[in-house]
Amino acid sequence: MAADPSPSFEGACTCGAVRYRMTSKPMFVHCCHCRWCQRETGASFALNALIEADRVILLEGEPEVVNTPSNSGKGQKISRCPKCHIALWSNYAGAGDAVRFVRVGTLKEPDRLPPDIHIFTSSKQPWVVLPPNTPAVAEYYERTQYWPKESLERRAALLAGQRGR
Repeated sequence: MAADPSPSFEGACTCGAVRYRMTSKPMFVHCCHCRWCQRETGASFALNALIEADRVILLEGEPEVVNTPSNSGKGQKISRCPKCHIALWSNYAGAGDAVRFVRVGTLKEPDRLPPDIHIFTSSKQPWVVLPPNTPAVAEYYERTQYWPKESLERRAALLAGQRGR
């Protein structure tokens, strides 16, 4: 993660009916180039900040959750503004409701969260040029190889908390 002194990040949908704040830096930021993300976003990739759900605070409005198919076959829940239908974040079956994949483009200052890794680059658009200083993998990756120690500890604490319920 790039160094950033401010611990919070605010975001919103296009119409402003749903506004939120991430109360800390995310654990990790993915730039996913899979065909599924390309189709879902209508763009060349999806940029998602992975963060604990309890660190995403609603400031205004309530997103509607849309159950959507996913490449894994397990589905995902996409939280969208009920008025303008912009996707704000997803929850994938693997992490359940505990981890949100916040759409970085919905942040007021999306440039504060550049990708920590490019994934599924085997299907990236050929004209997308990846920066040489950011890790890139053909498919997915081993978390322990790329995530900072602090992020791995946050994830472990989150999983421990889920088991305790």
